[in-house]
Amino acid sequence: MKTPFKTLLIDDEPLARARLRRLLSHYGETFDIVGEAANGAEGLTLVEELHPDVIFLDIEMPLMNGFEMLAGLTFMPMVIFATAYDQYAIRAFEENSIDYLLKPVENDRLEKTVEKLKKHVAIPEEGNASASFTTGLLQLIDQFKPKKDLHAISVKFADKILLIPLEEISYFEAEEKYVFLATKEGQKYLTSYTIAALEAKLPPHFTRVSRSAILNARHVKEIQKHFDGKFVLVLNDKKSSKITSGQSFAENVRQLFEL
Repeated sequence: MKTPFKTLLIDDEPLARARLRRLLSHYGETFDIVGEAANGAEGLTLVEELHPDVIFLDIEMPLMNGFEMLAGLTFMPMVIFATAYDQYAIRAFEENSIDYLLKPVENDRLEKTVEKLKKHVAIPEEGNASASFTTGLLQLIDQFKPKKDLHAISVKFADKILLIPLEEISYFEAEEKYVFLATKEGQKYLTSYTIAALEAKLPPHFTRVSRSAILNARHVKEIQKHFDGKFVLVLNDKKSSKITSGQSFAENVRQLFEL
């Protein structure tokens, strides 16, 4: 007879754990909750001790966050993030085939998680976790490792290399195969980065607003509503530049400016 997944709940919020435990109780044939942890250190110990098949993991925890806990594991279970993390992280979870639940967790969304697990992994006979998500998870951990602080972007100009401080940059924009940065003084320089690479390197106040543009939120002076849920962002640079958000990136704008 098929046995359910051995499951751990790891979250520093008692109410969040209680809510998730209550929701999972409706899926007794799929999840067997074998333990709970109130922080990353406890979670790491329990994972190594119990070797669960699945863990529901919060990211934002004190002392040791979810990524730090995962980086310390020698045994890697399947991971379902239960988090209030931002839209950029959620896209990363999706791309690495790792499921996520936004807090507060809703039963309708949990049903999809159950279906996803059943689709990718047959429920094991003896509780041995599938390694089907491991590669994507390791990539995700590496993506979210702390990065060195970035203070400037280097660009070639004639026979020199200039360092443009981030606070002087209004936006980055891709034009065909090239990506340019624009300064608040109205100058433009060719960079050696792709938009995707910049999105990963830049601090949070630089946000991607379309397939071809990343702007410095500290230089936005006005936001205008556009059709199809888009926005026109007017910058306070010398040219009063206007950047139109892409439809699929409008949520980035809403979250950043709390619209």
